[in-house]
Amino acid sequence: MSARARLPLHALAALLALYLLVPIGAFVVRLHGGLSLPAGALSALAVSLLCATIATALIALGGVPLAYLLARSRSRAAAILEALVALPLALPPLMSGILLLYVVGPYTLLGRIFGGALTDSLTGVVLAQSFVAAPFLVIAARAAFAAVDPALEEVAATLGHGPLARFGRIALHAAWPGVRAGLLLAWLRAFGEFGATVILAYHPYSLPVYTFVQFDSSGLGATALPVAVALGAAVIVLAALRVAPALPHRASGPPPALTAEAPRAARAQTVSFAAQARAGDFTVSVPPMRAGGAVALLGPSGAGKTLTLRALCGLASGAQVQIEIGRRELGGLPPSDRGIGYVPQDACLLPRRTVWEQVTLAPRAQPARGAWWLERLGLAALAGRRPEQLSGGQRRRVALARALACDPQLVLLDEPFSALDVVLRSELQEELARLRRQTGFATVLVSHDPEEVARLAELVVVIEGGRVLQSGSLAEVFAQPASMRVAQLVGTPNVHAGVITEARSLRLPDLVLKLEGSEWRPGDQVMAAIAPEAVARLSEGRSPGGRTIRAVVCEALPIRGSFEARLAVGGLSLLARGSAWAGLSVGERVEVAIDPTGVRCWAPAAA
Repeated sequence: MSARARLPLHALAALLALYLLVPIGAFVVRLHGGLSLPAGALSALAVSLLCATIATALIALGGVPLAYLLARSRSRAAAILEALVALPLALPPLMSGILLLYVVGPYTLLGRIFGGALTDSLTGVVLAQSFVAAPFLVIAARAAFAAVDPALEEVAATLGHGPLARFGRIALHAAWPGVRAGLLLAWLRAFGEFGATVILAYHPYSLPVYTFVQFDSSGLGATALPVAVALGAAVIVLAALRVAPALPHRASGPPPALTAEAPRAARAQTVSFAAQARAGDFTVSVPPMRAGGAVALLGPSGAGKTLTLRALCGLASGAQVQIEIGRRELGGLPPSDRGIGYVPQDACLLPRRTVWEQVTLAPRAQPARGAWWLERLGLAALAGRRPEQLSGGQRRRVALARALACDPQLVLLDEPFSALDVVLRSELQEELARLRRQTGFATVLVSHDPEEVARLAELVVVIEGGRVLQSGSLAEVFAQPASMRVAQLVGTPNVHAGVITEARSLRLPDLVLKLEGSEWRPGDQVMAAIAPEAVARLSEGRSPGGRTIRAVVCEALPIRGSFEARLAVGGLSLLARGSAWAGLSVGERVEVAIDPTGVRCWAPAAA
């Protein structure tokens, strides 16, 4: 923005700043003659300080839970209640006092029960201050709670924290800066309250009421001390609000004497489950699955994988779930009692807490085990850092260590390695597979990466649109996809639907191949996979000893120490792999041959 463009903004900002500051400056100038101490000033100050503090404590007692519930509810009743709670902000304080008289006045039911002690008393001052100041806390705290990711509390539930612990240790901790600001604003508003107080509790004098009485009886000069006291209190509280968030947070790591302890070797756990869950108008249904210790839910984004995982954790409301680890049924238990380790898509680390505090967050976390996992995952040197000081990959590893520090029998992993670089991802995948075999915990992995699934799963559940397309062992699903869509999702190259035309012949779109040792009959509908290594490039002048296939190069790339080429054979797309495909250009015409031993066929219904 140019200097000329900024000038009007600066002028407008300066105009308002002057309007707010000049009256304070004028008051300070009038103080050059010193201050006199009118009778009753200290008593009025004590009343305001005491009552504002009591009112703020009462407001906090009910206002913080109310703000939390309003932030977590999406109902129409909550929206109406939120608007009603804010009404005192829209009312002149004088009218707020009149409204309070209808409830606690000396001639009301409550007034008679308490013998008129609810008005013209310290109690009356507290009631007036609480009514007008409460919305400041509720609105600020509600906004702070709404900004807290609900997934933080969900992860805390899987770690064993009950509802009250999730509110106090997780939500309130994360929202505390906003809640603290609301408390300070509420105290300031209560301390400066006049209109409702003068109606409900004229006596004993609070500082604002005392200042009004002095002004009414003795003029402007008698108000200097009360105004100075009020300004001083406001400056002190606002300075505290400004400085407190910047106070340093003491980093904490594992105690120096703590010895890392490896998980004990245990018998491998088995897992079986079924789930049906709904999110809005989307439904996911997974039929009963029984597997060994490593299951993968494989599918594209939006397939329902994460919803299934949340249902297994007990986090999807209204879900129907059966889940069994070994012989222990978990489906009817709340999330905090399932003993499951959960690693969500986002690391969901608590703000302002160190890596060590994150890893030992669970009530059942074992510090020695947490220290061991920090070492195994390369995080030991980062134990004193906070989330904002970590990279995305480091945060993911912290979330994994947090889940494993509780020695869970089942670990649910929602794309845990997606934010890691290729080398680290491969290392951690191998390490996780090794440790799973060593310690015996079961895993359910959500992924869209077939290579990751091949490394970490024994049973594969291919899911799309909320329904299971195919499930079975890793070898079965990857070798014989049940459909073209499953073949795409598991990454099987060169899969096409075809028909057997005669003995040892397969007709594909724009291509006929000879099969070796085929037991298929003419007319059989099959799915066929051509191994990329079986697609051979023929050099110029070389006789293929059979039918030559003419193709056009659509893409040629070096991939992982080899070369891949995407070829077009009429309307058919083929992937070829090998060193012979180096140096090709897009659009180049080549001749190829396909080794019959590299062609597999299977019946779609058999998968």
